[in-house]
Amino acid sequence: MAFTGGCQCGRMRYSAEGPRDRSSVCYCRMCQKAGGAPFMAFVRFPAARVSWSAPPATFASSEAVERGFCSACGTPLSYRDTRGTDVSLTIYSLDDPGAVDLEFCFSPERKPPWLDALEDLRPVDLQDGPALASLQHPDRPD
Repeated sequence: MAFTGGCQCGRMRYSAEGPRDRSSVCYCRMCQKAGGAPFMAFVRFPAARVSWSAPPATFASSEAVERGFCSACGTPLSYRDTRGTDVSLTIYSLDDPGAVDLEFCFSPERKPPWLDALEDLRPVDLQDGPALASLQHPDRPD
C-alpha cells in the first residue's frame, strides 16, 4: 500500500511504500514546539521506502533528531532519528490522514489538561466569518 502526502503549498510531495511501522502521538516539549501544537502525530516507515519530490529542509532539534519541513511554507513533514534507518512522517501531511490509526503515545505526562475538554467547546461554523479563498494545495489521494 502506498501512502502519499505533502506540504500546505504543494512544493513538497512524498510517497511511502507500505507496510508501515508504528504510529503515535508525541506530547514531548520538542514536538510541541516543532508543531506549534499540543502534540505531533507520526507514522514510521523505513527511510528507503520513502521518496520525496525534493529533499525537505531540515532542522536538527537535538544531537540525534532531524526534523524535515517545507522551506517554502513551513509545513512539518518528518522526524528522523539519525542513528537509525527509519523516518516518521507527520500523519496530517498525508493525503488521507484517516488511513492511519494511532497505536500509542510518547510523553503523556506533557499532555495539556484542557485537551480532554475539546469536545465540550462550543462549535463555531467557519462560514460565519468573512469568505476567504484558500491558497492551500489540495490533497491528492491516490
